[in-house]
Amino acid sequence: MLLCPSPPRWLDQALGDLDTLLLDHAHCERRAASTVLGFSFRAPEMEFAGQMSRLAREELTHFEMALRELRRRNLPFVALPPAAYAQRLATGMRKKVLDEAMVDSLVVAGIIEARSHERLVLLEAACADPHLKAFYAALVESEERHAAQMFALAERWGDPAPRIAFFAAQEAEIITAGEDVVRMHS
Repeated sequence: MLLCPSPPRWLDQALGDLDTLLLDHAHCERRAASTVLGFSFRAPEMEFAGQMSRLAREELTHFEMALRELRRRNLPFVALPPAAYAQRLATGMRKKVLDEAMVDSLVVAGIIEARSHERLVLLEAACADPHLKAFYAALVESEERHAAQMFALAERWGDPAPRIAFFAAQEAEIITAGEDVVRMHS
């Protein structure tokens, strides 16, 4: 799904400031839970809303896991500006027609989850801290599953393939450009 791997500089930045990365990861999991729950308000069909509720609970569990790791490292959970990644990725989203908006929103969420999966695999392999290594390993499978779920759910509102191609190309440009901040998605 992803058109390029994370540049090596991202892993170097991440390993150089694991505390900030962990704090950002906690914020990412909380935002993911909020986003997923928001989908259930946009399309309140019972089966879909139930799926989103279960997914939001899982994202909140991941948020709580990240908070435990912050506590273990004696780090406070404080505000942290997000990277521009998600905002840049969302610039191409259609918003006026519900079906188009849902396809785009779910595809973007799926791509973000796919990038999270890729980066968690990198972190698990490279992280020297055994607690963080285990934390990242515990999330790898679910991030991959979440990406697949988002793409499959997008099919309820239309053919996601053209939008996956569109957003994957946009995401590759964003990832290749990178940012000078330590974030899960920078």
